[in-house]
Amino acid sequence: MSAIIENNEFTFRENPRDPWVGKFHHIDYYPEGDGIEQVKKEDMEGHTPGKDLDHDLDFRLYYGDRRPGFPVHSHRGFETVSIVLDGWVDHHDSHGDHGRYSAGDVQWMTAGNGIRHTEMFPLVNINKPNRTELFQLWLSLPSWNKLVDCDYKMFWREDIPVVEKDGVKVKVITGNFNGEEGPKATESSWAYDERSHFRILLLDLAPNSEVAINGVSSTLNRNLYPYEGEYVFIDEDKVEGKRSLKLKGDADFVIRTEDSPSRLLLLEAEPLNEPIINDGPMIMNTMEEVLQGYRDYWENQYGGWPWDERDPLHEVGTGRVSSRGENPKE
Repeated sequence: MSAIIENNEFTFRENPRDPWVGKFHHIDYYPEGDGIEQVKKEDMEGHTPGKDLDHDLDFRLYYGDRRPGFPVHSHRGFETVSIVLDGWVDHHDSHGDHGRYSAGDVQWMTAGNGIRHTEMFPLVNINKPNRTELFQLWLSLPSWNKLVDCDYKMFWREDIPVVEKDGVKVKVITGNFNGEEGPKATESSWAYDERSHFRILLLDLAPNSEVAINGVSSTLNRNLYPYEGEYVFIDEDKVEGKRSLKLKGDADFVIRTEDSPSRLLLLEAEPLNEPIINDGPMIMNTMEEVLQGYRDYWENQYGGWPWDERDPLHEVGTGRVSSRGENPKE
């Protein structure tokens, strides 16, 4: 019997189901930078600064101007998990924290009672293109922790375990795989709770390789995204191209390749089984909580904005860094 429940189109944004609220996949082929980490004026043709979301283009500015990315905006009641596959990301927030991270790194941010922040994509390369690829996941906070103090932490690539065997590499972003334990989420996260059976894995399979995934529970929400490669097999089911799969949470299955490689993202978690209302920057349990979130924002701006610009970048030449002092050991 097939482990696959649904086989859907892979899209830029989708809802992987409770406790997940969103999966975003960014892939942008940015050109060479202008020396101050922006897009050159001559490369702006066809782009609309401030609202550039055309996925038919090679790259998007999103809500940036000549600095691609997402200038200051707010969040409340949920978490963002940013998994960088290629390129660079700059973070600044209303609590005065900031960081720069790149390929292989993961940022875990808990918005809780409200935060304003930025996610900008600095074009650090001036002599070659600035390809950028990342997944960002939105994860609902449980009702008992909806309004916790905001928090964020870095999972530097050096600290994320990778299990390698027979042409398979499994990066354990959080959770456990074959005895290897990934970094812990922030303490208020549902992912921190052992009851959640929470796991995020990146899987990289060479041609003619396979990896077994064990069943957990019938209630587990399990989402698998083959995001690179011509095709892959889930047991005997051939899955072609980029797809979004929902799998049975209690099923044992094998992911295998034949004559081409494949890269996949696996998300697993028990549902919170609570109402989830996503209204703009809010993910709350009731509409009254959403409205209160907007009232609080207009009253205190979620801490204001301590930076001189709405889209700040770190100084040219800055490497990977976090204001929390958890810097990579390079």
